[in-house]
Amino acid sequence: MRILISNDDGILAPGLQALEQIARTLTDDVWVVAPETDQSGFAHSLTLHDPLRARKLGDKRFAVRGTPTDCVIMGVRELLPQQPDLVLSGVNAGTNMADDVTYSGTVACAIEATLIGIPALALSQAYEDGQPAIPFETALTHAPAVVAKLVADGIARGTFINLNFPSCAPDKVAGVEVTRQGTFDHGIGVEKRVDCRQRNYYWLTYGRGEVVTVPGTDAHAIANNRVSVTPLGLDLTHHAGIAHLKTLF
Repeated sequence: MRILISNDDGILAPGLQALEQIARTLTDDVWVVAPETDQSGFAHSLTLHDPLRARKLGDKRFAVRGTPTDCVIMGVRELLPQQPDLVLSGVNAGTNMADDVTYSGTVACAIEATLIGIPALALSQAYEDGQPAIPFETALTHAPAVVAKLVADGIARGTFINLNFPSCAPDKVAGVEVTRQGTFDHGIGVEKRVDCRQRNYYWLTYGRGEVVTVPGTDAHAIANNRVSVTPLGLDLTHHAGIAHLKTLF
């Protein structure tokens, strides 16, 4: 099995090192193609107006000056000798669940692989503000068995798997739960500042709103120290709304 791994936190991210260890529990044929710099929040964006540059860092290891989506495309279409059998993305520093999946470059890697027709999983590690270190050992301990089971079972075409690991010690994980995507109160704001020339400039601020921890959702599973396994699809159609709209048109 050939595995391509990528992320949105950048080629030097500790979570990418963790993911490489996870991938090597499945195969020795692991290729790393990740962004040169942190690309968090770039979602499923492409670089269309600038050239892409790939820097070889070692055997089967490349840094791409581009987005997470660019990295998957470059890996599959250019840098790997043959198409990979699996794409793994992460391990992200922080959860990618509920409404946040729409912003996530980690999830975007899995989306792009799915569009190409390659099975894919996105992995993210929860942590609490003020923790001295992100507990990647939790993902390192539990991801190999979860990923192996999902890959052996097969991932349906047009779908991918979103995995989130709770912010607790590995031996405190309360199990694995299959979940649906939850919701957050929207937490993006704008902070206005003034520069030295008295001109306004702005920073987007990220302060997550209330987490709606409804049982059965990814957010509820993480809040209860369980690994969240969420199947996500490329089809964004709100199927329940079709019948109503047909009455209008």
